[in-house]
Amino acid sequence: MSRWLTLLCFFMLVSGCTAYATHQFDNLFGVENPSNRFSNVSEENEAFYNEQVKPILETRCVSCHACYDAPCQLKLTTSAGIERGGSKDLVYDGTRLLAATPTRLFIDAQNTQEWRKKGFHPVLNERGQSPSANLQGSLLYRSIALRKKQGEFTQPILSDDYDFSLAREQQCSSIEAYSQFEKDYPNWGMPYGLPALTNNEYGILTRWLAKGGKMPAAKALPLSLQRQVELWESRLNGDDLKSQLISRYIYEHLYLYRLYIDDGEDYRFQLVRSKTPTGEPVDRIATRRPYDHPGVDKVYYRLVVDHETKVQKNHIPMQLDEARYTRWISYFYGEDYQVTKDPGYSREVATNPFKVFREIPSHARYRFLLDHAQNTIMAFIKGPVCRGQVAVNVINEQFWVYFLEPELGQNKTSADYLEDQVQGLDLPAVGTSNTLPLASWVIFSEQQKSYLSAKADLIESDVAKKIPLDLNILWDGDGNNQNAVLTIFRHFDNASVVRGMVGQHPKTSWIIDYPLLERIHYLLVAGFDVYGNIGHQLVTRLYMDFLRMEGEMNFLMLLPKKDREEIRKYWYRDVSQTIKNYIFSDYIKMDRDTQIQYQTNDRQAELYEKLRQNLANVLDYSYDLEQSDLSSAHIKALHKLQTVQGGGLAFLPDVATILITKQGDPAEVLSLIHNKAHSNISSLLGEASTRLPAEDSVTIVKGVLGDYPNVLMQVEESELINWVDQVSRLKSRKDYTVLLDDFGVRRTHPNFWLISDAIANLNSIDRPRESGILDYNRLENR
Repeated sequence: MSRWLTLLCFFMLVSGCTAYATHQFDNLFGVENPSNRFSNVSEENEAFYNEQVKPILETRCVSCHACYDAPCQLKLTTSAGIERGGSKDLVYDGTRLLAATPTRLFIDAQNTQEWRKKGFHPVLNERGQSPSANLQGSLLYRSIALRKKQGEFTQPILSDDYDFSLAREQQCSSIEAYSQFEKDYPNWGMPYGLPALTNNEYGILTRWLAKGGKMPAAKALPLSLQRQVELWESRLNGDDLKSQLISRYIYEHLYLYRLYIDDGEDYRFQLVRSKTPTGEPVDRIATRRPYDHPGVDKVYYRLVVDHETKVQKNHIPMQLDEARYTRWISYFYGEDYQVTKDPGYSREVATNPFKVFREIPSHARYRFLLDHAQNTIMAFIKGPVCRGQVAVNVINEQFWVYFLEPELGQNKTSADYLEDQVQGLDLPAVGTSNTLPLASWVIFSEQQKSYLSAKADLIESDVAKKIPLDLNILWDGDGNNQNAVLTIFRHFDNASVVRGMVGQHPKTSWIIDYPLLERIHYLLVAGFDVYGNIGHQLVTRLYMDFLRMEGEMNFLMLLPKKDREEIRKYWYRDVSQTIKNYIFSDYIKMDRDTQIQYQTNDRQAELYEKLRQNLANVLDYSYDLEQSDLSSAHIKALHKLQTVQGGGLAFLPDVATILITKQGDPAEVLSLIHNKAHSNISSLLGEASTRLPAEDSVTIVKGVLGDYPNVLMQVEESELINWVDQVSRLKSRKDYTVLLDDFGVRRTHPNFWLISDAIANLNSIDRPRESGILDYNRLENR
């Protein structure tokens, strides 16, 4: 009772202090109102913002304040996010019992006043506009001033006063409570736990904020681009049922993408649903999921400019050009078929793409997804689901993904058979965003067992036996598409997907067919609600276990029948009896043997090399060390490091981003990926108990791989061999500390921002379309 009384007294004290501070602010500067900020921006102030202020915000602030996981939901990627401000409510909350109300920028509110009603507080002064008020009433100014007051770091590792964990309790103070915040957390100015802004940067932001933090409106699209927008919108808004269903299919798969309609980098677009047609202002339809009922009789698919700073962790680029449109036409209109009805948006139908889009041939849908397969997979990596260990501990640390040859699906009997089966496969979103996990798990488990049993029967059927189980069952990218094989890396609580067979031979691999690819998208992308309750999030993760096992089962078809069970046992060492019963049950087994002829005892390794040779013409080699300007001796040493296993590798972070310099000048970027070994990945909780550090390895690639570096390093090219030797000889945490002392660019390093800028510049040069600002929320402090 005394504890609750103490808490109540504390709450009343804080509330009283905040109310008093509000009264004081009101007396000094007037009542807070967003309309106080509305004014025209002069050409001089517009140029000042675009040329001097915006670059500082992008290079010093956006690296932590972007996307759903921006602290306090403060998104500094766009003027709309800055005007919206911050909130104490969490987006990522793995404990919520009921789904939260969405707060998506540009979607769930249309102006600052609406955001205030949703509980967001300003970070710019919204009282009377004067230099004094604009600084004292601005959280942005007060936070950078607090960091400036703190001065330079005096020790390489920050004290326990700082909390860098993803699940940390956030202190989302309003301006009225910030004086108390400054007393309670004197070291928590911005940039948080990183070197302060330079005097010049601080001065620029101070001048901008003193003038009221004015941000110019976005410029109108050039006429040439506007015409391209109108052309694409006309293509996506046909009146007949067939065109409408095809456009709905395209939208439900591309709505997270950043679309380009010219060769430049200045303008990116997003595909949205609107209540209004081309020629009228976009009236965006706001629903939790892209297939929820739009609330209007007619949906229009529109292209809106993406004004946000390009952030690599959620950037999924796609070029819309005539070649792509020609391919889409061939996929969706190459066969003679009819669409006889609008499937509607009822939950039982809309959550199952096999019901909604059944009248579009499955071969057309599969071809469409394969055309940009990296993006299709990347959407579940870079979409909202990817944040947090529970979301991605369903996949191995590194594995290769191949795809079933789409022309095999032209066998009408096989295609129709699978379509009939997947009609009965519900996905977790059918239970809305509030789900009871245990009851749902049992239902989904039984449905998946039934589907796998039917699929095994199909593979054993006389029709299927006419197709040899050899390398020809895999899509070869039609001889020119580099999406034919992908590599996925897991970095503990996030992941990356790149094209090619990157890294060493993985423990497992997947072969994905159309039903599996579609279910992954509707499970982890279209059907996933980041604002959903704990049940929805857990069932999503548990269901992905089924899909992973299915992809692995497909891969095992190419290995001799006699090897399959032993390999499965190795993949799932020490699993529970329940998982064993599932993995080794009859409905996941197939009696057909592969037609591939093997010559060695390590048939899995031999298969990988056969696949590499078979797909050589479409492999992406851009991450290979041989594509760098390093000497052959350096490349040889780096390859040797990739043969090291276990030992002190366990002390390495998940991702290290390494700047290689020549006499101090930036020359190359390398990425070191720590592949953490597990006995199995079938356990939702207790991952530490499945870790096998003795089997750990590292992959080293050219360029930036991983959107969330855990540490930055700088290695002079003449010291690269020494760096390799130190990494390979790691035996203890102390050894890793010495490595950082010699080469690390810790959070506290005086040259941190200089190194960060150099890495960003090389990343942009290396991959201008795919690159973006890296996220620093996972930088370590050790």
